[in-house]
Amino acid sequence: MELINPEGLPEPETYSHVAIASGTKLVFVAGQEPEDAAGNLVGAGDLEAQSRQAFANLGRALAAAGARPDQVTKITIYLVGYRREHQAAVEVGRYSLFGEHKPTDVLVGIQSLAHPEQLIEVDAIAVI
Repeated sequence: MELINPEGLPEPETYSHVAIASGTKLVFVAGQEPEDAAGNLVGAGDLEAQSRQAFANLGRALAAAGARPDQVTKITIYLVGYRREHQAAVEVGRYSLFGEHKPTDVLVGIQSLAHPEQLIEVDAIAVI
């Protein structure tokens, strides 16, 4: 198992951003948050801005593992206070990374995330 923390993402103390299963072709990317490289929340309370940042961070984590967005098979999107009208803002970020590629996904409505103004987190599994 190779565990990495890609450049350009904040370095967490308690987990690794990416796990690569050695001897297989699976890449697991931990929940990517809407933070800049210094760990500062981007777009406090702005779901579209946070969606763009979370998916951009996911793209950086995939690239660090040698995976491309079109190799992602599944994503999980955690969304605070989910309502149907939030889907458009989430799709902006999703499309910015995946374009027409449509991995399977699970959208999980939750009450809160680590930061009170954080609205979204995204994780992924890729097959390379």
